[in-house]
Amino acid sequence: MKENIQRENYQIVLNKTIDEIQKNGRVPSLLLHGCCAPCSSYVLEYLSEYFDITVFYYNPNISPKEEFSKRSAELSRLISEMPQKHAVRLVEGKYDSERFFEMSKGLENAREGGERCFKCYRMRLEETAKAAKSGGFDYFTTTLSVSPLKNAQKLNEIGKELSDMYGVPYLFSDFKKRDGYKRSCELSRVYGLYRQNYCGCVYSKAQSEERQI
Repeated sequence: MKENIQRENYQIVLNKTIDEIQKNGRVPSLLLHGCCAPCSSYVLEYLSEYFDITVFYYNPNISPKEEFSKRSAELSRLISEMPQKHAVRLVEGKYDSERFFEMSKGLENAREGGERCFKCYRMRLEETAKAAKSGGFDYFTTTLSVSPLKNAQKLNEIGKELSDMYGVPYLFSDFKKRDGYKRSCELSRVYGLYRQNYCGCVYSKAQSEERQI
């Protein structure tokens, strides 16, 4: 008989965190790992109401380098054009594709959304946690959970582990909730954002191309 596993509703957890922030009356700082402009759009619209945000564009999985730069430039444009209640700034992390390829050895043929992706989540989130620690941020989190293709439960589990490791609170969230993905599509149209048709790595691109055949 299958065990019934209770999954956490991370939108409820986020609501409670925001309620506490509003009671405190102080605007906390957030280091937000951003994967691209479309995914970041809704998250920035939502969270800039409550946080002073630095978007950390750390994505060594993205190939080729021109694609990495294109997504970074589009994210920068979005931040400059989109109105926010509190400050939003962008920091571009190092493009270290060799780190991604080293990490994914043996998992080249893993299905999209499986173990290779989980290791990629951890790689990017750990770099964010380190930067949050050294930068004295109040919280860190990622935009990744806005995508229907990303596992929010796994992202939050990893975030919790890294929070314990580095001593910076992880902002638990599932940005697909509240029609977050739908809103990101709407905002993409409003700002004319470039929407890529693959997550970023060469393996996801190959699988995307296979689906289109």
